[in-house]
Amino acid sequence: MTTPRSVAVLGSTGSIGTQALDVISRNPDRFRVVALSAGSNLDLVAEQAVRFDVELVSVAHGTHERVAEAVAAYAARAGRAGYRPQVVVGDDAAVAAARHGADVVLNGITGSIGLRPTLAALAEGSVLALANKESLIVGGPLVKAAAAPGQVVPVDSEHSAIAQSLRGGRPEEVRRLVVTASGGPFRGRSRESLRDVTPLEALAHPNFSMGRVITTNSATLVNKGLEVIEAHLLFDISFDRIDVVVHPQQIIHSMVEFVDGSTIAQAGPPRMLVPIALGLSWPERLADVDVPVDWTRAQTWEFEPLDDEAFPAVRLAREVGTAGGTHPAVYNAANEVAVDAFHEGRISFVDIVDTVERVVHDHADEGGSSTGSSTSGINPGSLTVEDVMRADSWARARARQVLGLETGRLTDAEGALR
Repeated sequence: MTTPRSVAVLGSTGSIGTQALDVISRNPDRFRVVALSAGSNLDLVAEQAVRFDVELVSVAHGTHERVAEAVAAYAARAGRAGYRPQVVVGDDAAVAAARHGADVVLNGITGSIGLRPTLAALAEGSVLALANKESLIVGGPLVKAAAAPGQVVPVDSEHSAIAQSLRGGRPEEVRRLVVTASGGPFRGRSRESLRDVTPLEALAHPNFSMGRVITTNSATLVNKGLEVIEAHLLFDISFDRIDVVVHPQQIIHSMVEFVDGSTIAQAGPPRMLVPIALGLSWPERLADVDVPVDWTRAQTWEFEPLDDEAFPAVRLAREVGTAGGTHPAVYNAANEVAVDAFHEGRISFVDIVDTVERVVHDHADEGGSSTGSSTSGINPGSLTVEDVMRADSWARARARQVLGLETGRLTDAEGALR
């Protein structure tokens, strides 16, 4: 009998984490959860810890005493009063979970804070099931240098689809990757018509229920821009060989075009269960993870070209990805600030990507970093985590200045990147 894979779930109380634990609970002979990390949802992570009998519980926000009390309370209700896992609390909680030595680390954290746990998992030798796209995007050279061949398994549905489709041919037979996009709630609208859309409208994704930042990114197509950069880094395909096509039904998750004119596509329901399950079990498949496409039902699938004028985020992402260095970190950080400003009613919807573009160009015009050229920023070979975090901090401060949310001088660390 095969020994179950040990799994650490980072971001266990979020959408990816809870779905991963659902997959694991339905396959107890295949997986054993040994560590969990969460942000601040003590009740849920405590319940998860007791249910899966984990060895380590890591929480970013709170106190050791409160976390231990929450776990003890759930353990007592479950008739397991003696259960006492190791508890880690603080900024490095997720890193501790990533370093726990699990066979598979599922990084479901949102944002660039996932970079250090990603690097920790790779250093530990764990297979990294990567749902935290930001860590690869902002720390691309660092992550690629740290990862052994096959150590990173993509969990984003688009990149999982590409990885599955790539099984259909050799690398030298690949002509291009085709990343699909739903088009979000504003598909087909002109740039001018987008000026007056509300935050509530931007959060009305046609297919998914996600957090505020990711849902807004899907509406601006910043999320698709990030995915283009991610595809470039994951599969070593140049940007001119990565296309984006709008597919509102989101049944085709992405495609690979081969040199002979054949295109292989991966189809499935617009949900994350299959990509998550494959992230945990790769290269094997689990049985009955989700329902397949119902081929007995008449249905229509649409495909449309991307409107770069109304949605310039993908074009900008290509520029950022090509520039490399700390530019992707600036793109990501400036966007998060702009999204918050939009939801606070301070800027319009179209101002989000306009702000990101201005901050990115400021970064390039000022040299991209305290060292390096304006076109390449920091040499990828010398990029450090500190460089990435400093760029992230600078971009947030610069975006707030551009938006008039704060005035005054940047800090020394931020100013060094101007």
